[in-house]
Amino acid sequence: MYPTHEGYNDTLHGYYLEDLRIGMSASHAKTVTETDVVMFAGLTGDNNPIHCNEVFAAQTRFKGRIAHGMFCAGLISCVAGTRLPGPGAVYVDQQLRFTAPVRIGDTVTAVCTVQEIISERRRVIMSTTCTVADTVVVEGSATFVVNRRNS
Repeated sequence: MYPTHEGYNDTLHGYYLEDLRIGMSASHAKTVTETDVVMFAGLTGDNNPIHCNEVFAAQTRFKGRIAHGMFCAGLISCVAGTRLPGPGAVYVDQQLRFTAPVRIGDTVTAVCTVQEIISERRRVIMSTTCTVADTVVVEGSATFVVNRRNS
């Protein structure tokens, strides 16, 4: 479902810079499946046994397999590219800190919140957070270039 906030355009272009306000936020939730982990490993080539081998992963501090951290980063990208700022925005920077493991079966909610708007450079800085229930699993910030309205 696409945002219905004032200023949002359509599936071909999200918010314009002039429509964004500090504090605006959007989210996306996804339950991590076995298929997600296997496909992510296949797409990226990251076959680390912490993600792909239950026998190995059971012997780690996590006591079982965990999802790739960058899978959560992909959920942040989903929010940014489809909701806020939305289609047309260009991702130029991301800072991430992984704070807790994500397991198969967990529902991860990614949230992006506008923190700063730098009009002269068409930049929007957003806080980015992923949670499982009330636990923060990823936190950081991202910068996007956002189009202006045609005058």
